Amino acid sequence: MASIARCLRAARPSSFAAVRSSAPRIAAARPFSVTASNEIRKYTKEHEWIDLAADKKTGVIGISEYAAKALGDLVYVELPEEGRTVCKGDAIGAVESVKSAADINAPVSCKITQINLVLEEKPGNLNQVPEDDSHGGGWIAKVQVDEQGLQDFETLMDSEQYNEFTATEEH
Repeated sequence: MASIARCLRAARPSSFAAVRSSAPRIAAARPFSVTASNEIRKYTKEHEWIDLAADKKTGVIGISEYAAKALGDLVYVELPEEGRTVCKGDAIGAVESVKSAADINAPVSCKITQINLVLEEKPGNLNQVPEDDSHGGGWIAKVQVDEQGLQDFETLMDSEQYNEFTATEEH
């Protein structure tokens, strides 16, 4: 299965124009989150994100709003296995939309501690609130991060860098 980034590159350029023009560049305010408010969010070039908690030992993983919009209506989400330890870049799950299917890759080395079971019944939550890590949000997994994961985290893009990266994706 292809990564999210490869699926997006295969999409017609006109579909990217629609995604970019309708996608806000400013992060939307979230009304409520159960995660610590001083989290740090970073992104991969494959369009996954991770929120690292202030303790730098736990985090939440999901796919970006950019990817969710580009993939189209999601109809199925394959969730990762709880308790599984993964390395950066390992496939931890997959998403299927009316347009294509794509792997979800681990943005950092980590251990999966909890999965978002709501997505099994409501995969569309990834389209509606892909970057929301609250109870009803579109997050994929909660993770425990070790020293290697922290090193991996430092190599990821912050939101400004990610916005610049996605702006060049269609060219």
